[in-house]
Amino acid sequence: MLLACCAIIVGLILLVWSADKFVDGASETAQYFGMPKLLIGMLVIGFGTSAPEIVVSVTSAIQGNPGIALGNAYGSNIANIALILGVTALISPVLVAPSILKKELPLLLAVTLASAGLLFDRDISRFDSIIILLMFAIFMFVSIRDGLKVKSAVREQDAGENQANISIGKAIGLLLFGLIVLVLSSQLLVWGAVSIANHFGVSQLVIGLTIVAVGTSLPELASSIAAARKNQHDLALGNIIGSNLFNTLAVVGLAGTIHPLQADHEIITRDMPVMLFLTAILFIFGYRYQNPNGYIKRWAGLILLLCYVAYNGAIFLQIAN
Repeated sequence: MLLACCAIIVGLILLVWSADKFVDGASETAQYFGMPKLLIGMLVIGFGTSAPEIVVSVTSAIQGNPGIALGNAYGSNIANIALILGVTALISPVLVAPSILKKELPLLLAVTLASAGLLFDRDISRFDSIIILLMFAIFMFVSIRDGLKVKSAVREQDAGENQANISIGKAIGLLLFGLIVLVLSSQLLVWGAVSIANHFGVSQLVIGLTIVAVGTSLPELASSIAAARKNQHDLALGNIIGSNLFNTLAVVGLAGTIHPLQADHEIITRDMPVMLFLTAILFIFGYRYQNPNGYIKRWAGLILLLCYVAYNGAIFLQIAN
């Protein structure tokens, strides 16, 4: 019990500290290569902070527990938008660039709708999983291609605007070091929380729906807060969008390829609709109205947090009944 408490404290301290280093490394790397920070947020940070979900889901599928993979992936997506983006917006309103409303958010919504369609029969076969992984490959190809185009345009306009403050070696080293500590500290924190929950006799179902989903999303929380405090809004929002795309495509696709996934009735009637609703509502919160850029303001962050509280309340009510 004491060891588990220490794991939570140490994991939380390392999580916050490593997130700060991770965002610094990502920002410097983006500046050095002339890449848009949104792309770095979606690909580098989005993939890196989704590593816990990938590890948990793939391991669960290998061990013959594929249902955990869906719950972890979709539960983390809900936590990313409602909890993490909500907390981030409360700390500092998150800027929503026009390109995000025109491209990245529609892409995330389309991917979520496609996943809902594949899951409609409550089964994700290996064939379905291969389709999902192909969608992921296309997303990666298009993102990298567009990022390279932006890189060339930026350098042609002004090569001096994207000067990094440190060398590329130090920037990449800082990014990788922060990423490794982020993943390890999140796992340490989850282990401590699960151990304490088991000690007090909390069911494994509750642990999976709450602690595991939130715990594997802690890197996104730490990275988004750190990015928002540094006014790196593209990194903060790109992190959420990228992580949800990785969870929906890479996490579910890999787990389903290893072991076909059977969806519980609650995922179809509760979790998927909530995930679709939260993804769609970002358009409303981020709409620009009369400003050149939109913002997810503090009141919107509060609404997102209340949605997350209501969602978890519904889970516990269903469990109690």
